Order: sequence, then C-alpha cells, then structure tokens
Amino acid sequence: MSLRMNYREVNDPAFRAMMALEQHSGSRSKDKVLYELVKIRVSQINGCAFCLDMHAKDLLKLGNYADHILLLSVWREAPLFSEKERVLLEFAEHVTRISQAGVPLELYHKMLTHFSEEELVDWIMAINTINSWNRIAITTGMFPGCFG
Repeated sequence: MSLRMNYREVNDPAFRAMMALEQHSGSRSKDKVLYELVKIRVSQINGCAFCLDMHAKDLLKLGNYADHILLLSVWREAPLFSEKERVLLEFAEHVTRISQAGVPLELYHKMLTHFSEEELVDWIMAINTINSWNRIAITTGMFPGCFG
C-alpha cells in the first residue's frame, strides 16, 4: 500500500477547513461514545479503513466497547444497542446513503423523540463530516498507519 498524496501537505487550507468542521462537530457532541459509533458505522458503509481504525481505537479509549465495535455492522440484530443508538445509526445510514432513499419522514420523527432540532442538525453535521473524511482518505489512498 502506498499513499497517493499527503493532502495535508499539498493543501493545508483545505485540511484546516476540514479540521474546523471536525472540531465544531466534536465540540457539539454530548455523548462521545455515540459520536464514535456513528463515525465507525459511516466508515464501515464507505469502506474507509483509515477512519475505521482511528475511530475504533478512539472508542476503545473511552472504555470497554469492543462488543459494540464487533457488532456495529449488524446493529439491527445485536441487543446491546439502545433504542436511541439504533435510531441514530439508522439515521446515519440514511444520510450516508442519501441518494438511495433519502431520509424517511418516520425516521426523522423518531430522531426528534431522542434529540432536539438543534441536536439533529449537529448529528447531520457530524455525519457529513465523517463522510467527507472518508472520501478524502479513500481518494488519497490513506490506510491505517500511513502517517507513521
């Protein structure tokens, strides 16, 4: 494996813009575990090894979440996820795959039973941010450990 380019060095202003978005999203999240679960699930969908590796390690730093990581791709069949987690994971999947079915109105209303409208916007921004990171990483050939 080889890195196609180090986009951080090639275009530092673009990297700083993405970091600003990341910092905004991270600072708005009240539940760091849920935030990392969303990042991992979106990265699974997009097939981003770099981000999967990073966020799985970040989640493990928050506690013993190995089972969550192992079962995240099959969260619908795993009883360890709460209703709130399930609704957000489904929402993250729909936002990530927006061209396939949009975001169903019923799911939007389910989100509002667990989150305020302001929090819903925060989750949309967080999901969009990790989708953007995935696209940057995959396009530039990033892989776990590529930055040493």
